[in-house]
Amino acid sequence: MSGEGYLIDTNIFLEILLNQQYANDCEKLLKKISKSKDSFYVSSFTLHSIEVIMTRNKQEIALVDFLLFFDKSKIIRIDTSTSDEQYACKIMNESKLDFDDSIQLSLCKKSNLTIVSYDKHFDKTSIKRIEPSGLL
Repeated sequence: MSGEGYLIDTNIFLEILLNQQYANDCEKLLKKISKSKDSFYVSSFTLHSIEVIMTRNKQEIALVDFLLFFDKSKIIRIDTSTSDEQYACKIMNESKLDFDDSIQLSLCKKSNLTIVSYDKHFDKTSIKRIEPSGLL
């Protein structure tokens, strides 16, 4: 792996999909990834969370486009095992994070990744957090 490794948190994609405050920076980051020497990852948990949110909001067509984006991007999907999820439960109890943040934290610890996120809860953990603007 050349360069740094980054796990993209769920909220980065939701910024774009829900047209929120930082959507522009998040879109710029996703465009920059294809030219970057760094490695970028997304957890299967993130993808499933977004799938649930978008189908609840009746955005199935946009969801298909979103999933097609991953087929074409160089963002690497990380699937979690049951042992990863057990570790996330342990972290959840120790760090007082919710389960979805604990999954992300456990993957970052396991693979020595920096999390790209707007979630400041990660600042109280042992992993490094960066916002998209810090990578532009």
